[in-house]
Amino acid sequence: MRCPTIVEKNKRETTMRGADVTQGSMFSYLTLEDYVPKEHPLRPIREIVNAALREMDETFAAMYADSGRDSTPPEQLLRGLILQSLYGLRSERLLCEQLGYNMLFCWFVGLGVENKPWDHSTYTKNRDRLIEHEVIRELFSRVLDQAKAKGLLSAEHFSVDGTLVRAWASHKSFVPKDGAPPPSSGSRGNPEVDFKGQKRTNDTHQSKTDPDAKLATKSSKAGAIPAYMGHVLTENRNGLVVDTRLTQANGTAEREAAIEMLAELPGEARKTVGADKAYDTESFVEGCRN
Repeated sequence: MRCPTIVEKNKRETTMRGADVTQGSMFSYLTLEDYVPKEHPLRPIREIVNAALREMDETFAAMYADSGRDSTPPEQLLRGLILQSLYGLRSERLLCEQLGYNMLFCWFVGLGVENKPWDHSTYTKNRDRLIEHEVIRELFSRVLDQAKAKGLLSAEHFSVDGTLVRAWASHKSFVPKDGAPPPSSGSRGNPEVDFKGQKRTNDTHQSKTDPDAKLATKSSKAGAIPAYMGHVLTENRNGLVVDTRLTQANGTAEREAAIEMLAELPGEARKTVGADKAYDTESFVEGCRN
């Protein structure tokens, strides 16, 4: 067997093939900021959100005790909720899983490479605190103030719409209000319920797991689902959202919520509103005129 010559060894050592190094470096001179493209759409969103959060410092200070163990910063929790909404993450558990390896998410939230993401139960522990102090509503208002200061909002022309928000309840959870459960079989934890031939309405049935959810549909061609009703009011200059509501899906919620949101618009000047045919009722038109 012939041994390789010195020339052959040198030729092999100077090849342009990169080395497959699997051992990580002990030090890194890059930050998460360096990995996010300058033109990434999350950059301007983060600037807007951070400006609003800085104005909420007094609100955050009032939410926590003066002594005790440091908690997860509320600013990071709120940025996480924004990511959850923007990327359609179904749960806070999935959000926290993403924070374990998604550098873009960590950068947006404010976690460094050396920071361990919080557990999903952190949201459970802090949700009541965020609701009690109406933090999310204030954040929305602060962001809206920025748009108003830049002249991006119309004060005259608006559009309103509503959509079903699916509840965390199944059809199986809807049982008769009189207490007589439908026949079932299978496991006790996830029984197979027989609804054949049974008429179910919100007047006669209610969910055991989410009593506030209603069976609702927005189309005669689609079946009813356990849901709530989400409402949005947008201005027509740039299509920016200026108000939102979440209500029960009771059949008249779209029009009632729209009238409430329109009534809270500032100013006494005449305003116009556009809507789809679901709002074309005498009571809604009369409510807008009043």
